[in-house]
Amino acid sequence: MAANILVVEDEPAIQELIAANLSRAGHSVLRATDAETALRLVREALPDLILLDWMLPGMSGIDLARRLRADVRTRDVPIIMLTARGDERDKVVGLDTGADDYITKPFSPRELVARIKAVLRRRAPQATEDPVEIGGLRLDPATHRVSGGEQPMSLGPTEFRLLHFLMTHPERVHSRSQLLDQVWGDHVFVEERTVDVHIRRLRSALEPNRFEHLVQTVRGAGYRFSREAE
Repeated sequence: MAANILVVEDEPAIQELIAANLSRAGHSVLRATDAETALRLVREALPDLILLDWMLPGMSGIDLARRLRADVRTRDVPIIMLTARGDERDKVVGLDTGADDYITKPFSPRELVARIKAVLRRRAPQATEDPVEIGGLRLDPATHRVSGGEQPMSLGPTEFRLLHFLMTHPERVHSRSQLLDQVWGDHVFVEERTVDVHIRRLRSALEPNRFEHLVQTVRGAGYRFSREAE
């Protein structure tokens, strides 16, 4: 599944190289050449991952990473630092700011794409194309197919995204507002009760194959996908 990746890099040639390879890998790319532009783009819509150059004009990449990690809205967005500083001490500083990975320039485009995939799989599995299967229910993002007990199931696009997110975060309770941010996007303004409508539709789609019980309501908290029935 394509991820929305924000590339914060002030060298045009490197930015273009990264963007071209990410686009070729199927990702959507946003670009910024400085921290202020990056913050504006992040305010408009949260990316799935940020590639962040250490040396930027004005606010440094390290300071930007600290600022993102200090904000409740952006603290969980995966960050990969890009830098020519290869000393172990510099790597420790980068990782201590909350970066999920640290890539030293020059790097191969193939390695970059692989490292991005690894971070997304670990931190944002709903942004990958890895199939997920729990208790006989299988969802394949690449083919956009869902099956239960080897029987195909029909889901609408929103229900598919909702199920994908829940299945990639099993047993965790998510509030309506969290689901809106993760499934609809935090830049989309809809009523929280919209989540309830789509949860009901999702359960109805799962019911013929008897998987509706896996999508559970946690009173006063939200919803979770359980590996077992209550």
